[in-house]
Amino acid sequence: MSDNIYDALRESHEVQRSLLRKLLRTKPGTQERISQFRQVRIELEAHEAAEERFLYAPMLARRHGPDLHAPCIARAHEIDELVEDVQKLDPAGAHGSRRPRSCRTRCTTTCARRRRSSSSLGKILSDPQKTRLAKQYRKDYLRMHKVLAAV
Repeated sequence: MSDNIYDALRESHEVQRSLLRKLLRTKPGTQERISQFRQVRIELEAHEAAEERFLYAPMLARRHGPDLHAPCIARAHEIDELVEDVQKLDPAGAHGSRRPRSCRTRCTTTCARRRRSSSSLGKILSDPQKTRLAKQYRKDYLRMHKVLAAV
């Protein structure tokens, strides 16, 4: 298991991509699609909540120029929109794969943008802070998975 916040986030991004690929392989309206859809929704929501608490909030608390803060806010907003889009999907509906495919594309694009901005953002936090945030992120991420799975 990696020991910094960016590695922890990349691991979760890979889980998201994998779940979305599996979702697209399911047939609309089937129990398999409904189950896979639920896993995607839980993953995205758990990731978003923990990431906001243990990456964006600490970053925004630092006093650095707006050039570094603006990408943080933009990425957080993109994920909020993505989660809203996934929540609006009817997993049993007859959308075919158009809307899930669109969500997968948005997720992949957002992850790629975040990877590109993480090098400049990584300079704000010290290595011990990144390690501490990774532990906090993983703990909260798992907690959110349990909470969301119970709903």
